[in-house]
Amino acid sequence: MGATIFPDLDTPQLIEMIKTGAVGVIRTDTLYGVVTSATNKESVERVYQVKNRSADKPVLVLIADQSQLFDPIPDELTDALADLWPGPNSVAIPSPSAPDWLRHSDLTVAYRIPDDARLQRFLAATGPLIAPSANPEGLTPAKSIGEAQGYFGDTVDFYVDGGIVMNETPSHIYSFVSETGDLEQVR
Repeated sequence: MGATIFPDLDTPQLIEMIKTGAVGVIRTDTLYGVVTSATNKESVERVYQVKNRSADKPVLVLIADQSQLFDPIPDELTDALADLWPGPNSVAIPSPSAPDWLRHSDLTVAYRIPDDARLQRFLAATGPLIAPSANPEGLTPAKSIGEAQGYFGDTVDFYVDGGIVMNETPSHIYSFVSETGDLEQVR
């Protein structure tokens, strides 16, 4: 049995699949990403295998809103995050309560609130999702479901067709500098 193809994010079966550990490809507000529940260690490990990604390279976590953060944000970041979220900005912030398979070596997690209302509703229903770009390590990110299928075939459980990505710019990445309380753009 092959991977299921969904026409959009509004299918209840898709939400249930993710809640039970499925791995798939969806279009985020920037690029296509390989997604799964951030709270399911086995499915996160499966994403690393599917992408042939180094286990020491952390992934970003898509959230619907700040209520899905594993830890409260530092007070000094409140204003800065209001300017960056929602939007194509991933921010690595202290998150010592996050599962260890999500944390960087400095106990941070890179979070992003996408600027897409449908995707936010989907994330509210599924919970936080990891979402590294839809490509095997070292290759160009998929710009369509067809390209993603060429990369992953039936090694993932589902695909959601979000059309062709015209702007291939990945999200900007910011890191919280605890010594100064500032955000520093990394990429």
